[in-house]
Amino acid sequence: MVEFFLRIAGPHPVWQGLVGGLVIATLNLVGALVVLLVRNPSEAFLNASLGFSAGVMLAASFTSLILPGIELAGAIPVIVGIILGAVVLGQADRWVPHLHVAITGRTLPSEHEAATAEEGVAGNRMAAVLLFIVAITLHNMPEGLAVGVGFGSGNISEALTLMWAIGLQNIPEGMAVAFTALQAGFGRRFYAAYTGIRAGLVEIPLAVLGAWAVTVARPILPYAMGFAAGAMLYVICDEIIPETHGGAQKRVATVGTMLGLIIMLYLDVTLG
Repeated sequence: MVEFFLRIAGPHPVWQGLVGGLVIATLNLVGALVVLLVRNPSEAFLNASLGFSAGVMLAASFTSLILPGIELAGAIPVIVGIILGAVVLGQADRWVPHLHVAITGRTLPSEHEAATAEEGVAGNRMAAVLLFIVAITLHNMPEGLAVGVGFGSGNISEALTLMWAIGLQNIPEGMAVAFTALQAGFGRRFYAAYTGIRAGLVEIPLAVLGAWAVTVARPILPYAMGFAAGAMLYVICDEIIPETHGGAQKRVATVGTMLGLIIMLYLDVTLG
């Protein structure tokens, strides 16, 4: 598989990052297009999908980013990167409402807002759409960055494992976001296509940026690997797990997480 990938992407890490970004964005689109085939998915189905996504990301954070970074430069740079990644995502989360608020547009209105709700319906609708765009864009940034950093490290085998892991979890993630947008009242075909395009616009340039950055500034590699891992771990803990464990189908989400973790570990052994 390494030889086949090198035949397509070539030896330069930036081109490898570009191809990796295209792969994960395409798999996100595949997940989003499921919305055209499946109508009214159950809560259990969505929770299992998101739980699977969390399990894959959790394993990938350690096997493809944290542990290789520690082997490269020791624990301290990676730990610093993890903290920075979590802090940056945490600060961004202060500016953007949580994913479920952004998608549904439902917040607790003040008395004044409730009194003037009828007048502000159009404005609130547009604000919800804008928040939705910003929130899910933020949600995908660590994944594209992680793929680019992986290829920038020069370890093609580890980078391919990470690429397939993130691409694999992008399928249920794209599917869940498209379904949730559908439930918010937007058109099925428009949001299925939009979800895939949005993923590509974010993940592809970040994959290229991550590969370029660690290529021109090699000493930042362990920090960058830690940063990407910390950002992904923050998304898992702050977004995916609360979203999937807040209702009656949390056991299904747990099973999905365990399944994603097992599959990712198997991929790491077979591809690595």
